[in-house]
Amino acid sequence: MVTIGNDLMALLKRKGLANREWVLLTDDGGGKYSLNGGACSIGTKFTLVYLAQPDTDYPVKVTNNQGLHLWTSNYDLMFLNADVVMDYQQGRIFIKDRAHLLDRAVQIADGAAVLQAFAAGILPSGTGC
Repeated sequence: MVTIGNDLMALLKRKGLANREWVLLTDDGGGKYSLNGGACSIGTKFTLVYLAQPDTDYPVKVTNNQGLHLWTSNYDLMFLNADVVMDYQQGRIFIKDRAHLLDRAVQIADGAAVLQAFAAGILPSGTGC
C-alpha cells in the first residue's frame, strides 16, 4: 500500500493526469522508461510515468489511498519498504518509507514520449557510475 498525499493528487488533477495509468519505477538506467541512472542511483531515484493504457512489463498493481491507477514491477518493489508515502511539497514530488527519504525529486514522464525519444536515438540524461 502506498499513501499518496492530497497535494500530489491535486497536482496530478491540475495537470489533467489523475485518470491516466501510472508506472512507479526505480530509475536506475535499466528500465524501459528509465531517464536517469547507473548503478550508483539504484533505489535513490524514482520516476512516475504516465501511460494511455497499462504496460504488461509492469504488472504489479500498487494499491493506494487515492485510487490512482498505479503499477510497478517485482524488480521495482524490491526498493520499496513498508509505509511508502508519495506527496508534493515545495515544488517537488517526494517518496519515502518508514525509515528513509528515498527521493526528494521524483520526476513525472510521458511514457509514449520517452519511448519515442529512445527510438529516435535520444539517450537518457543520466551517466553511468
